[in-house]
This record gives sequence, C-alpha cells and structure tokens, in this order.
Amino acid sequence: MRFSISGLAGSSRYALLTGVAAAAMSVPGVALAQDGTADEAVEDDDFNDAIIVTATKREQTLQETPVSVSVTSAETLEQAQIRDVLDLQTVAPSLRVSQQQNASASTFIIRGFGNGANNFGIEPSVGVFVDGVFRSRTVGSIGDLANVQRIEVLRGPQSTLFGKNASAGVISITTRAPQFDFGGSVEAVYGNFNTLVLKGDITGPISDSVAFAVDASYNRRDGIAEIINLNDADLNDRNRWNVRGQLLIEPTPDLSIRAQADYGTIDEACCTTNVLLPGPTSLAVQALGGQINTDFFSEETFLNRVPVNEVDNYGGSIQVDWETGALSFTSITSYRELSNFVDQDVDFTSADIVNEIRDQDVSTFTQEIRVASDFDGPINFLLGGFYFDESVDQDSSLITGTQARSFFELLAGGLGTFSLFETGGPFSLGIDPGGIFAAGPLTIEDYSLDNKSWSIFGTVDFEPVEGLVLTAGFNYTDDKKDFALNHIATDPLANINLADAFIIGALAQAGVDGTDPAAVGAFATDPMTAPIFQGILAGAVDPNVNGLLALGDLQFQPGILNVPNAVEPGRTSDNDLSYTLRVAYDVSPDLNAYFSYATGFKASSVNLSRDSRPALGDFIPATVPAGVAAVVGGSNFLAPSSPIRDAGLPITNLTTGSRFAGPEDAEVFELGLKGQFDRVSFNLALFDQTISGFQDFIFTGTGFFLSNAGEQSVRGFEFDTTVEPTDGLVFNFALTHLDPKFDSFEGSQFGDLTGLRPAGIPSWSIATSATYVHEFDSGNTLTTRLDYNHDADVQILTGVPNFP
Repeated sequence: MRFSISGLAGSSRYALLTGVAAAAMSVPGVALAQDGTADEAVEDDDFNDAIIVTATKREQTLQETPVSVSVTSAETLEQAQIRDVLDLQTVAPSLRVSQQQNASASTFIIRGFGNGANNFGIEPSVGVFVDGVFRSRTVGSIGDLANVQRIEVLRGPQSTLFGKNASAGVISITTRAPQFDFGGSVEAVYGNFNTLVLKGDITGPISDSVAFAVDASYNRRDGIAEIINLNDADLNDRNRWNVRGQLLIEPTPDLSIRAQADYGTIDEACCTTNVLLPGPTSLAVQALGGQINTDFFSEETFLNRVPVNEVDNYGGSIQVDWETGALSFTSITSYRELSNFVDQDVDFTSADIVNEIRDQDVSTFTQEIRVASDFDGPINFLLGGFYFDESVDQDSSLITGTQARSFFELLAGGLGTFSLFETGGPFSLGIDPGGIFAAGPLTIEDYSLDNKSWSIFGTVDFEPVEGLVLTAGFNYTDDKKDFALNHIATDPLANINLADAFIIGALAQAGVDGTDPAAVGAFATDPMTAPIFQGILAGAVDPNVNGLLALGDLQFQPGILNVPNAVEPGRTSDNDLSYTLRVAYDVSPDLNAYFSYATGFKASSVNLSRDSRPALGDFIPATVPAGVAAVVGGSNFLAPSSPIRDAGLPITNLTTGSRFAGPEDAEVFELGLKGQFDRVSFNLALFDQTISGFQDFIFTGTGFFLSNAGEQSVRGFEFDTTVEPTDGLVFNFALTHLDPKFDSFEGSQFGDLTGLRPAGIPSWSIATSATYVHEFDSGNTLTTRLDYNHDADVQILTGVPNFP
C-alpha cells in the first residue's frame, strides 16, 4: 500500500509503505517497495531482462521485433508519473500530443503525421488500441491510464497488422489481466492545487479456472490557470474517474477467455487560450470593454463563461484465445459508447460575442479474428479479419452573445450601422429592426455519419537460414461511409446575397420585379434593355458602385446546403490493398538489423461541420473581384450553370470547399539496427516516409478547411539507448530528428504550399532520464528518477510563415 503527498508543482512526494517512510522528490522521483514487490521491481529493472512486445501481434523481444517501436513499461509510467496518453510524449519523442481549445480536441502525431482534432468526421491517422480494441476518436483515449502493463508506440504505417486506419502509426496499450493469486494495490496522492489522486486495484481467483480483477481511479485538481474577469474561476483543472472490471476464464490450459467492461468520465474546464498576435478585431473588443490577455504564456485569461467539457466513455470487450497444436486462434469482440459535450466561449475574450455548443455521440462495434502459426519449419504465418461498424451523431450550434451586434457594428463602421439596413433605415434590406446578429442561435446544426468497413490482413515469415527472416504482409480494406448534414443559418444578413440585393433594387428602379424570373428574362434579352441589365450585373460586384458589398465579410456563417441532396449523395466508398516487405537478419546474438518497405492506407474522412461546402464543379460560384467576399459568388443572378444550380437547389451565398477528403496512402522505407550488449542497448531507425493525399485540416481564422495535401513527406531518424554503468543506475536517452515538407500542396486555403515545412513538427526532440534503484538489506528499495525532454522551436500555423 502506498500513500503519496505531492508538494510544490514539480512535485515533492513522501512515500509511506507499511510503516516504513523515506523522503523523496519526483524530480528526481522516488518510489519505495518492500519484500516481494521489491524483488519484482528489481527483476523488472534487470538490464538483461528481455522486454516482450506484441508490435507484430506475436510475442517477441524488443530486440527481435523488426519494427520501429518504443515501449513504456508500467514501472516507467509510475516513476515518471505518466497518468494519461497526453503525458506519454515526455518519454516517446517521436510521439506528440497536441491539445487545442478543449480537452477533447487533441491529436496524436507520430513522425509529424497526425490529424483528427476538432471534427468527429475525421478519424485519426494514428490508431489507438487498448487491449486490441480500436478507439476510433482521440477523446476516447485521453482518460487516465489504469493498471497498464506496457504501452507500445509503433512508428510508421501499420495497416498490414491493424484492421483500421493506421497510416501514421499505432499506440497500443496493454493492461494487466486478472491473476490467480490474490493481490492488489492502493495509491493516494495529494499535492498543490488541491491535487487528489486515488487509485486502487484488486485481483484474485474465484475458482481454479476463473479469476477477477477490479481497478478504479479518481483524479481531481484545481485549475492551474484562472479566468480573471469571472472571479478567478479555475481553468485547466482535473476532474475525472474511471472503473473497470474483468473476468479471466481458463477452463483448459489451451483456452482463455478475458471479458472486461469499463466506464470513465471527464468533467473539466479546459483550455487556456491567450493571444499571441493581436489582430485588428481586438480594438473592437476593447471598445466594448472586453479584455484580452496578450501575454501568451500567462496562466491568466479572459472569457465570458467557464468552459464545459464533459466526456463519458464506456464499453466492453471479450477476447478468446485458443491454442491447438502449432496454431493459435484469437477473437476480440467489442462495443463502445462515447459521449462528448462542449460549451465554450470561442471568441476567447471577456466580451460576450460568440459561444459554441457541441453534443456528440459515437457508438462503435468491432470484431477481430486471427490465426497464427508456430511451426518448427522455416515458414510461419498470421491471418486475420476485422469488421468495424460505427455511427456518429452531432448536434451543435454557434450562439450569438449579447455584445455580438455591437462588436460587428464596430467592424462595419460604427455603432448604429446595422439599423441603416434594417426596416426603417435608408438602405433597408427588409430585415426586422435589431435582427442582424441578434442574441441567440447563429447556427443550428445536425450531423450524422455511419461507417462500415472490413479488412483481411496477414503476414508470412520465411526463414531460409537461421537468423535470416523474410516477411511479406498485406491488408485489403473496404470502407463505406454515409453522412448527412442539416444546417440552418439564422442570421438574416447571412441569408441575403448582397449582389442580388443590389440587382433587385436596381431592377425595381427600372420598373422590373427582380423576383419574377419571366420579367427578368424579358428585361435581360430585350435589345433595348439588355445593355442596361449587363451594366446592373457589373455594378453588383463593383465595390465602388454597390456599397452593400462592404457587409460581405460579416456574412461568415451562411447556409451550407444540406446533404444528401439531388447532386451530392453523402457517401464515400474506398478500398485498398496495402503491403509490407521486410528482411531481418541477426548479425550476431547481440545485434539485429532489418530493412522494410511498407505502405499504409486511411479511408476518406468527412467534414462534419459548418465548414462543409460542395466541391468546385458540383457548384460553380460567380467570379468576384479581389477584395469582395466570396459569399457574393453565391448569387442567383450571377452564378453560372452547375449541377447544383441546375437541380434547383438553393445557392444563396453558397461557396465551394469540400465535403470530405479522399484517402491517405502512405509508404515508408526504413532501415533499423537493434543491439543488446552487456550494460548497453540501443535502437536506431532511419526512414523516408511519405503520405499522398494527407488529410489536412487547416484553421482559416473563422473555421477549418478539410482537404488533401498532394504529398507530404518526412525524412529522419530515431535513436534510443539505455546504459547501466553500475548496478542500479540506468540512463535512458532518446533522440528524434524530423525533416518534413509539403512535396505538393497546391490547393490549400493559403495558396501553393509546395516545398514549405508543415507547422507543428519540431526538427529535434529529446527525451532522457536517469534512474537509480537502491536495495536495502531489509528488502526495501528506493528509486530516484530524473527526466528531461525538449522539442525544438516550431512554426505554429501552416500557411502563415511570418506568424511568430
């Protein structure tokens, strides 16, 4: 039993075990074990002990595994105080976890490749598997880690062994199974910011063939940041708990059934967002009395409400393992539910301008079956199948705040501007007084996605001579998605095309009803009036003639055209054959080398958001001069013929973009060297990795644009080493170098990005630690650990090279 008390951030701890106390510091961190636990700890930390991994879905030692993989053991998780997957990047430098404006908007990135935040229609390129069960959304993986045995981070495309998207890599989490000996542990931590962490587990036999395990954890902490204008309300707090129960049934030595069910919840206020570079709109915020913090690294911020992020994540799985002769069969069946609710101030100031609500639900069923051989001969194989069935539902809305109208009026020219264009004003557009940016829903959104996919995968190993293994692997995937988008833009200004308003007004002055197609057609074709009509059309898009065009930039939330419709069926269908070719050779008993070529695949992702727009070609907007808002192109008079217009679908203020991004295709060349010598081990991987059609989700200022980069590549190397200069003292050092670039990206929202470096990818990442374990004569051990990690400076935004 362990009780810990954290002190200052960093954090000082005191460990008390069965009446034996020792002072400790977590940087350095200290753990104290006694009796049998000490023996196990020493054995686990024995430098010559083999680390067993399942990166290839077979049990192998880390040295024998011909894949670039980093392994974090349960001991390291404890010593480094890694409580969730977000913390894992501190010991695995090729992994980065980007947490954005709320707790659920996180992205896992391996070797510079990763996506999936801010949009539940985009599955991550880095697949997360917990006990073989795929977690399809990042938010379903960010809870505290409970009773973990090890975490493997597999770098590079892993499609040939994992049944769902893994074009950039895999995070595989393995937890402890129930034991047939009674045991358990309790951990209690108290620290600054009123940190309180409680963890416990118990396991043991129910009968000779049935064992159970129950574990639970509770983690709370006051916020480490404050919302100054809301009475210093907490921000970046912790409030989460989870519980899991397991049964292990072994009716015969050859048959094992492991059933588990878990429930976890997160209810936190996250995240601190300060201003790095104030824009011109900040003056309008300040004119309304709003406050903005321009100290980017400050732990104080301004918001008009405390953000809410509630996550419920639960489900269960049954794994059956059966061995018969040289064959072993595995079946993993799972069902999971994920609920994510966000209520957040998205202007990130103390002014009440715009808030957002998202209510998202995901239901996922998976089934994996595989068979593996263990023949004495030169050939062995693994063959498997995977089925995936998921539904996503989202209700969301932008809410216009009480100061929104004044804020946008200041941007338009001054308070009172909008009344000029409302009923009773000199330039009335027929809008009720006070209607433009009135407080209330700005958008009302309902999105859904159904995804079904299946795959067949396998590998064959051929060992013609001892120590030389040739491997070929494949994965065939068939993936289908059906999606629907229903969106209502409630702001009356957003539903008026400013070019059409000018044209209708000008026609009225000429005595023509602009809403009568027959009357307009006659006026446009009459030789006497046709030149006048052409002049009206030209003036409609000329800012010097049509003063209404100045309002175009305020129409940032127009309608999107619901899907499915007569032109867009709301479906994607993809299939792909990925493969791996590898040669591995035991240079000596202590040195292994491998070379591999692998491809990977990730199916189309859907833009489930208010930023969804039809592709150019399905709709062709009118050409507008530079400086005129793009929404003007959605003119009923000016837009040329296109399938959407010809089908009679509404096009007012419609623009083009994307409904979905096509598949990602990855390939990697990799050369690896792994050595295990007396007191020294190392792993080195050199790679050249490319993803064609990388699904890039670029922030554009008021939304996100989903598109395929033509090609994005990264070259680099990963190196890690462990050195034990003397008994009990272990040094770990890991270094990653990445050199990424857009080989081709002509169609981005920021123009041609070809040849530029993608944002957010450091050139150098370092993770290093020193651990000292001292065993007392009593059998107790004292463990001291010091960790240091560093990332090189990175560009923050893609497409804005001069941004700090």
